[in-house]
Amino acid sequence: MREMASCLSEYAVQISDTSCSTYSNNINSCISPSLNLVPSIQNDVTCLYRTVLSTQKQVLITVSWCKNSLFQGLNINFGQDSSNPFKLNTNSRLFRKLRGNKSFEHQGLRVEILWDLSAAQYQSGPEPVEGYYIIVMVDSEVVLALGDEATEKNCAARDAKFSLVSRQEHYSGNTLYSTKAQFCETGVWHDILIRCSGENEGLKYPVLSVCIDKKMVIRVKRLQWNFRGNQTIFLDGLLVDLMWDVHGWFYNSRPGCAVFMFRTRSGMENRLWLEEKMVPKDKDKVEFSLMIYACKNM
Repeated sequence: MREMASCLSEYAVQISDTSCSTYSNNINSCISPSLNLVPSIQNDVTCLYRTVLSTQKQVLITVSWCKNSLFQGLNINFGQDSSNPFKLNTNSRLFRKLRGNKSFEHQGLRVEILWDLSAAQYQSGPEPVEGYYIIVMVDSEVVLALGDEATEKNCAARDAKFSLVSRQEHYSGNTLYSTKAQFCETGVWHDILIRCSGENEGLKYPVLSVCIDKKMVIRVKRLQWNFRGNQTIFLDGLLVDLMWDVHGWFYNSRPGCAVFMFRTRSGMENRLWLEEKMVPKDKDKVEFSLMIYACKNM
């Protein structure tokens, strides 16, 4: 299989501004009104946060929310070590504990996790949208505060300094994916809609459409031949690279998966995010990436 950077389609280096996209009047192309498709089900959400202690020590925290037919819960890992995560089952009648706290040692640091999911409200995905809090303290310092009730539980939570570095979302179902993302700390939340249209909608070939805030920013025709690519969009004053790889949808022997990735660039250089590992980076600058792992049920 060729490297993604060598498989770029004719759409690979276009730059579009979501405020004046040439496709902005074609939002209906993202969703066929005749199909009334329900967006695919979100099974798993994994967020990587970076926080810096008052001692200038950096701590990476991974928070994963998952949901399937047997389990719904929360995992929290610290750093690169996933051997001893904090685990919480939120739907087991025998083992769930929807409110509590837990303390433990991690690499010489005293960690305490406080949580309350007893009144948490969910939509279709595994991550609660309101009525909950998750607070992580390291050496008595609040380093992560999630949920709308975090500041009510702990006044210091409003001063917690942390950044969302990356977010991964796993979906299964049809080829309609809907999510939200904030690409920088000072930016707004954006609605993202990814849609793959096909022959069952009267088209001669599959078409990939990506809409942000109801404006189409990418439209890839003949997707079975342009199954990998990279395009850059301009959003919130940032260059954001969008990569897609839908090879598994067309050429796997059984229902395969596709990957869509949004990633902010650190500068205005004319280069792909795949090449950024060759460029020195500012270690204090936080970049953001959103990865969507999409499995199509046939």
